[in-house]
Amino acid sequence: MRSRLDPLYNAAAYVAALLLVGTLVMILLGIFGRILDFQVRGSDAYAGYLMAGSGFLALAHTLRRGEHIRVTVITQMLKGRAHRAVELVAVVIGAVLSLLLAWFSIRLVWQSYTLHDISSGNDATPLWIPQIAMAVGCVVFAIAILDELLRVLAGGNIDVKTGDEPLHVE
Repeated sequence: MRSRLDPLYNAAAYVAALLLVGTLVMILLGIFGRILDFQVRGSDAYAGYLMAGSGFLALAHTLRRGEHIRVTVITQMLKGRAHRAVELVAVVIGAVLSLLLAWFSIRLVWQSYTLHDISSGNDATPLWIPQIAMAVGCVVFAIAILDELLRVLAGGNIDVKTGDEPLHVE
């Protein structure tokens, strides 16, 4: 099943990268607009929407690569069944929280759509449009966590990047 889901996680990561490039474009438009005396309405808001969408869409890919920050102070001291139990509880809590986040983000998009909610800036963007990236990212992240939970329940270990190369967290 994981081989079928990896393309989904990778696709979400590629879209996140494109949204990050869009953030750069919006910021550059704002900078050059001030220098050259023209204004692109809503460029600051669009940069924020794109950055938020990028962050949410990258969650699943980051989890899959073992790049999420983990606090292992307690789990490093545990061995055997105790270690496995703590890891399993952590994945179950993560699954519950990710499902709740996905549910409420989808609900937010739906409410913004039905209430015709628009941004308070001068661009008057319907808010459900930028919220879609957040909802999709949360759903893909929930799928990734559930995938991890099923793997752990089947007897696998928590997927944490190990080896000589350190994790890329600063």
